[in-house]
Amino acid sequence: MSRKVKILDCTLRDGGRIINCEFQPESITALAANLTNANIDIVEMGFLRDKKNVNYHTGSTFFTDVKQIEPFIPKDKKNTMYVAFIDFNMYDFSDLAECDGSSVTGIRVGFTKAQFDTQKDDIKAALQLVKDKGYCLFVQGVNSLGYSDRELLDLIEFINEIKPYGYGVVDTYGAMYLEDMEHYYHLVDYNLDNDIAIDIHSHNNLQSSFSFAQYIIRLANGKRELILDATLNGMGKGAGNLCEELIVDYLNRKHHYDYDIDLLLDTIDAYLMPMKNEHNWGYSIPAFLSGLYQAHPNNVIYLTQKYRLSNRDIKYILMGIDEKKRQRYDYDNIQKIYRDYCDSRLDDSGTLDHLQRQIGKKVLVMAPGASITEEHDTIEHFISAENPIVISINFVPKSIHWDMVFFANVIHWEKNRSALDPAKCILTSNIRTDVDGINFVDYSSLVDDASKLYDNSTIMLLHLLKKIGVKDIYIAGFDGLKECRENYITEALPNVRFDMNIEEINSEVKDMYRRFKERCASDINIKCITNSLYE
Repeated sequence: MSRKVKILDCTLRDGGRIINCEFQPESITALAANLTNANIDIVEMGFLRDKKNVNYHTGSTFFTDVKQIEPFIPKDKKNTMYVAFIDFNMYDFSDLAECDGSSVTGIRVGFTKAQFDTQKDDIKAALQLVKDKGYCLFVQGVNSLGYSDRELLDLIEFINEIKPYGYGVVDTYGAMYLEDMEHYYHLVDYNLDNDIAIDIHSHNNLQSSFSFAQYIIRLANGKRELILDATLNGMGKGAGNLCEELIVDYLNRKHHYDYDIDLLLDTIDAYLMPMKNEHNWGYSIPAFLSGLYQAHPNNVIYLTQKYRLSNRDIKYILMGIDEKKRQRYDYDNIQKIYRDYCDSRLDDSGTLDHLQRQIGKKVLVMAPGASITEEHDTIEHFISAENPIVISINFVPKSIHWDMVFFANVIHWEKNRSALDPAKCILTSNIRTDVDGINFVDYSSLVDDASKLYDNSTIMLLHLLKKIGVKDIYIAGFDGLKECRENYITEALPNVRFDMNIEEINSEVKDMYRRFKERCASDINIKCITNSLYE
């Protein structure tokens, strides 16, 4: 059956990025075989990467040689083509073996606008080399939205000279709306040679991929070959990709194609659902924000999961990043930008004097650990016997007396602000709010610069109490994290950070707490009154 619309499955490549392309070897084999038997037109087996940067091992779809792909390709290929993807500047094209038909027979090459602007001749030579070695060439111009119409026409002129099998319109950040996709499709369709297929690669941040696919099929109307990139169950980073089972079912029902939808669904159930239990993908607010601001999804995930920022703060931070940098993920850069955002120095000397008079010398700090509930009687007895000033952190105790609440996180402040007397609230200066009468303290002076978790709220409050001369500090709810249990008194507090596991977090907090106690050993008596991994 000759198809004007073809499905290119990129589960093992783009989908695999969410698990760092680490599949079980038998899963790679089964996915390739099942996709073939389901009559999928093109199967992308993974990346080709430079040997200097990748140590290939069986089970990874980061390959360094096409021969490594050969064992995973079915003996009976039917009518399916198998391809691999190369990011320009991440592979030495001279290492590419001649195509002998035993492994992949197609190569997809992606490059950025910056690379096209500065390395056009090198890109042209690389693309020509792929063709000279006998491969079917596909070209992906990363982030089509990044090109002006004039720049895109220059790129299409370049593509027409190369004459690849297909050229891709790529919605890298899932930021296109329907009119954007329509505009780019018409511009490409009108100017691209008719014998070059148009390849649509979308990400589902704005929940538009399936609509795009149906609409582009209607626009193409069988006049030229159309390739639609998709992944099983939409597997992919952030919101993922076009759901393959949806577009396949559409083509079967509306265009009388003969894809085996049942086999695809069985494959999802057997091989992808176990992965999805550990590596979630699909629509989310971070994915939406990534599309909205054309930012690398890891930047948004990092800001939401690590720093628990409000959407307004995320917007201001992302919009303050250079557009090109925003589209790359750079841990050091995003951390620096966040610190700069928070590092608005505040002269809090008046607030510190006020807090010193109000709080006195003996304080019970209530961190939000589950022991606040589990050891409730112990805490109540301590308060009754010692009569300390009670300061809770990022939550409002419901059944225990408290005097003040310390907030170092905007999310928790926004959730609780309406029910609180501002005079009883201590906020760090990274929190922007229009409420009068708040006790604002300087954020920068309270963080622990020696730690990855420099903004840990409990440690920040301990630093504040030291500054105002508290002599006796007792702590409840400073539990530490444990696997397979609810660690916090409120579900709003996450068990893990974006870039650290539970063991790493416990170790880091323990080190910060130890350093604080060592610095204050001669000045402050400090003790946990509930069970703590940090004590």
